[in-house]
Amino acid sequence: MSIHLSTLLKFYKREDVCKAIIQAAEDKEVAIKFGDKGFGKRPDVLKYPKDVLEFAKKGATSFHCSEELWVNPLQLGPALKRKDMDELRKGWDLVLDIDCPVLEYSQIASDLLVQALKYHGVNTVSIKFSGNHGFHIAVPFGAFPRTVHGKPTRLLFPEGPRKIAAYLGEMIKPHFAKKLLEYEKLDQICKRAGKSFKEVVKNGKFDPFLVLQIDTVLIATRHLYRMPYAFNEKSGLISIPIKPEDILKFDKVQAMPKNVKVDLHFLDVKPAPNEAKKLIIQAFDFEVKEEKIKVKGKNEEFTCPENAVPEKYFPPCIKCILKGLQDGKKRSLFVLVNFLTSCGWEYDKMEELLEAWNKKNPEELREVIIKGQVRYHKANKKKILPPNCSNKSYYQDMHICCPDNFCQKIRNPVNYAILKQKLVYLTKEKKKPKKVK
Repeated sequence: MSIHLSTLLKFYKREDVCKAIIQAAEDKEVAIKFGDKGFGKRPDVLKYPKDVLEFAKKGATSFHCSEELWVNPLQLGPALKRKDMDELRKGWDLVLDIDCPVLEYSQIASDLLVQALKYHGVNTVSIKFSGNHGFHIAVPFGAFPRTVHGKPTRLLFPEGPRKIAAYLGEMIKPHFAKKLLEYEKLDQICKRAGKSFKEVVKNGKFDPFLVLQIDTVLIATRHLYRMPYAFNEKSGLISIPIKPEDILKFDKVQAMPKNVKVDLHFLDVKPAPNEAKKLIIQAFDFEVKEEKIKVKGKNEEFTCPENAVPEKYFPPCIKCILKGLQDGKKRSLFVLVNFLTSCGWEYDKMEELLEAWNKKNPEELREVIIKGQVRYHKANKKKILPPNCSNKSYYQDMHICCPDNFCQKIRNPVNYAILKQKLVYLTKEKKKPKKVK
């Protein structure tokens, strides 16, 4: 939806709103969004309350800030190497992004995550309505120990938040499934989430995280989230902080601009020393089961190829992505990085392809997002399959699922590429004339 300039100015000229936004911007990189024109220059900062209104006068619709805390955000740039980033990084706040098209499901998941955090002794928890369907759950950097397994905690980004999110997700998963099924019948859940029964039930069990996501897979350095008391362009509502105990009774009416009261802040409470020590250590010691990079053929088993699979063997969905997209670019980047690494691509070649792809997008992703994703995969040296073909939110919902006859036998895009290459090779071998002895 389009937010009228008068509505923006009326809200952003409020002194209490401007002060709350400036408070949330301390030590953080800020990016200002100008409606459908996208983000302004990066890096940027907000120092004074009057800056908020000045940007609004220029058409700013929302304000976003980094999870990371920086010595000087203005020294950041896309060309900086990991070492340079680490020197500038003072720390990072844990911000879990609960994303689901059904608000009630987000409320249930968020409430369970708060309980899980408190179970680990973390009481300094901030909650914020995202402004549309979800919530942001945050723990300030001061709650974490200085080091984890001998490594400075400030350097553990983005792997720290990712590991914590994965750990907490596995912890609440059975309880979340139970709560959802108590709230509504499975057929109603499928209907409201836009999923089929087969999409949410795996091996005879309902998987609630096929309905809702704790969105961490796209976290890279300089990752941003919507600041408290900023508009959400899609809904016209305000991203407001709420009390943890009020999650389940939250009503979107509270987030209408005319109803917003600035009586709470986000990430503003000083935690007890080492409050989140148990949480982060257990998260780093915990290993989530991941799909093995093995692709089964008819009579044999293939492992991740040593040599890169050429583009001509890529499946239709990947080729469709590579033509450029209007929407779903971040999810596509996640698919592409995992697909290419699983298909044996070297990181420098992969980055070249991603940069070429990005230029084909009507609105390009920021260079730092692409470099951050490649850097993260390179540092972790893990090869993880992209989502399976049955994952509707990554293919059908993005309108890139255009199967050919070969797709009917395939479960994952990587299967397609490796088996297609193998099939072509075997066909050529059969056609070779036999040598006469």
